[in-house]
Amino acid sequence: MSHSTVPRGTTEAQTPRQDDDGTTGTPEGPAPSGKGGRGARAKKAGRLAFRIRWRRDRTLILMTVPALLLVLVFNYVPILGNVVAFQDYDPYLSENGFVAVFESPWIGFEQFERIFADSAFWHAVRNTFVLFFLQLVLYFPIPILLALLINSVVRPRVRAVAQAIMYLPHFFSWVLVVTVFMQIFGGAGIIAQTLRRHGYEGFDLMTNPEIFKYLVTAETVWKDAGWGIIVFLAALSSVSNDLYEAAAMDGAGRWRRMWHVTLPALRPVIALLLVLRVGDALTVGFEQLLLQRQAVGVDASEVLDTYVWWNGIRNQDFSYAAAAGLIKGVVGLGLVLTANKVAHLMGEQGVYKK
Repeated sequence: MSHSTVPRGTTEAQTPRQDDDGTTGTPEGPAPSGKGGRGARAKKAGRLAFRIRWRRDRTLILMTVPALLLVLVFNYVPILGNVVAFQDYDPYLSENGFVAVFESPWIGFEQFERIFADSAFWHAVRNTFVLFFLQLVLYFPIPILLALLINSVVRPRVRAVAQAIMYLPHFFSWVLVVTVFMQIFGGAGIIAQTLRRHGYEGFDLMTNPEIFKYLVTAETVWKDAGWGIIVFLAALSSVSNDLYEAAAMDGAGRWRRMWHVTLPALRPVIALLLVLRVGDALTVGFEQLLLQRQAVGVDASEVLDTYVWWNGIRNQDFSYAAAAGLIKGVVGLGLVLTANKVAHLMGEQGVYKK
């Protein structure tokens, strides 16, 4: 005759249970509400101690230290230099420019008042947003379309050759890209010379301020569209072929499979890259525009990056340029947060989770 081991006054559900590994625990069940409940204690007990986690992950952590140091030195330490935006900074007050920061007088928000009263600043802002919207509409969809095109190619060798051809311009410098476009669309370019030989009047698109924004967008597409398809191809490679086979068995053609299988697989990646692109809206290509500044004039080519460079480096008004750069950074951060919130409302993760 077996005797129960349950102590008097307790129920069987309240007694500790012994696991297979010899440890004791409480039976699973709904955790009571309030602090100090069984669920909270189990969650706290499930966390590993820092010593154990360090012993387990120390190799990976040590591998990331050089990258973290690079980010810290080149991305976060320079942020401290934004203090000169609130000063009348003069690097010649001391033999050391760093020491001159502490000796320069404080002027508060005077530099920002100068910026907001400068019509050239607002002209640069307008040009920046015009180029951003053009590149968002004309450039952003092209890597997606190219990725879909390459993904539809059946032969691996043809796909590899197409990828190599599309990737190649990304490794060209902007000097070379502008030179190539000048040799094609310039006044002495191939198209203009061909037209003159056949009795037509030539043209020079490289010095036309009216179409400069479209020319800049075309240069960006030619240089970086092929490189931008890498992320989309990686997302497409994770799509199971079973989904395509199931859609084909249901009678879906190629376009139906692309619409109902391929594009939904790309949607999270598209949302992520769109958020990052919106956050980078105020950066539309410093070197590219600076190289063509003299050809088309300041009115057509001046953006925020060139505006900051011209005032900070050429005119040596460092505090003014730092204030303009600080405004650009704050606005960019606000755009990232806003775009990420919109992505959350659309059901996507965006840059970070809720």
